[in-house]
Amino acid sequence: MASALKSRPLSLVRSLLFSYILTGILLLLLSFLLYKMKLSKDQIRIGVYAIYVLSCLFGGFLAGKQIKNRRFIWGALTGMLYFAILFVISLLLNKGLHTGIPGLLLSFALCAGSGTIGGMIS
Repeated sequence: MASALKSRPLSLVRSLLFSYILTGILLLLLSFLLYKMKLSKDQIRIGVYAIYVLSCLFGGFLAGKQIKNRRFIWGALTGMLYFAILFVISLLLNKGLHTGIPGLLLSFALCAGSGTIGGMIS
């Protein structure tokens, strides 16, 4: 039982790491599409939201597969931590909050919700 408790945080870290690696790859793909297709701001915003959803979905799926108990909770936690880390890094790099509250709430809901769904389908 004790080894299972120790492996939960490690599994969560692994799923977050996977999520951020996937985010990096998908952002590179989006930037290539931006360069080649001259995407509009709205198309880029939709692309970024889609990247959040895919990254948290797969991160939640991975967390649920590894932990195998209360998968939806671990998926949701993966999505929430993904958002929290992204939020803190964004605050530090931008030296303040440049997005409105509705955008933040939407991002949080997308990350937490897709992480939960990923955990549930694992």
